[in-house]
Amino acid sequence: MDTQALLTTVQDKLKAKFGEGVIAAETVADYPVYTIKRDIICEVIKFLYNDEELAFQYLTTMAGLHYPDNQGHELAVMYQLHNLPNNLRIRLKIFFAISDPHVPSITSVFSAANWMERQEFDFFGIIFTGHPNLKRILNVDDMNYHPMRKEFALEDGTREDKDDKMFGR
Repeated sequence: MDTQALLTTVQDKLKAKFGEGVIAAETVADYPVYTIKRDIICEVIKFLYNDEELAFQYLTTMAGLHYPDNQGHELAVMYQLHNLPNNLRIRLKIFFAISDPHVPSITSVFSAANWMERQEFDFFGIIFTGHPNLKRILNVDDMNYHPMRKEFALEDGTREDKDDKMFGR
């Protein structure tokens, strides 16, 4: 099966199985991207993994995202899955409010998601429901904020010892 046919099959199967749970399907920079409802993300990933024709059985990347201006959908998680036999990758995204940062864990499908979920919990404050050991992985335990959120300044504005002209700023 060629790449385009497989992508069409992915979209058709997702729509047939999950209907309105698939919010959007688009291609971004030659990358198929599917926006999925948060509450069914684990079922979608299990389906993509277990379907013999689709066989997305490798979790390439999982990343938290912060869109502070996207009211009611400030946080997101992006999953990148790879079909190794056909060398095809797809991206799944879920969006949710920063006030309700709960997402189903996918560690039951991909054991590699364990540390990825811990990292996004640590840096973005996303709580992966059902995770076997959700605790900070890189930052100190008593840290009371999540440093990758865009609500924090990148640099200390009170410093006078820096000359940003030298760095194109």
